[in-house]
Amino acid sequence: MVDSEKRVFMDITEIQKQVPHRYPILLIDRILDLKPGEFVHGQKAVSAMDPFLQGHFPGNPVMPGVLMIEAMAQASAILGKVTKGEECDTCLLTEVTESRFRRIVVPGDILDLRVKVLKNRKDFFWFEGEASVDGDIAVIAKFTAKLA
Repeated sequence: MVDSEKRVFMDITEIQKQVPHRYPILLIDRILDLKPGEFVHGQKAVSAMDPFLQGHFPGNPVMPGVLMIEAMAQASAILGKVTKGEECDTCLLTEVTESRFRRIVVPGDILDLRVKVLKNRKDFFWFEGEASVDGDIAVIAKFTAKLA
């Protein structure tokens, strides 16, 4: 849904129209706010039933850091697609730089994803993102995506 200020709000059904990812690798549950060309705010509810937690780690489940970055990348793919419209099928992650992990994420946590556009040129976007739980930063990263 798009409101009069060009902000976008999406549930899981709308998200699946924007990205090719599906279970078990779809790592974003909703978009709370999105302004094309500027930012996206999404969420991932981490569940004890998430398949990646079975082996990471048995008896002490922790969301892998690389999947937190993937969740931010999926949010940014939605931002890129909404920004570019019909000229973009999806955005593919091409580079991750300056990533820092600061907090573990466990079942029951709501991973809050905030990504902003740093730069946009033709087929590329440069993003800066952070994922947090209850205001505590879990990961920060800068990354690049290419339109596909």
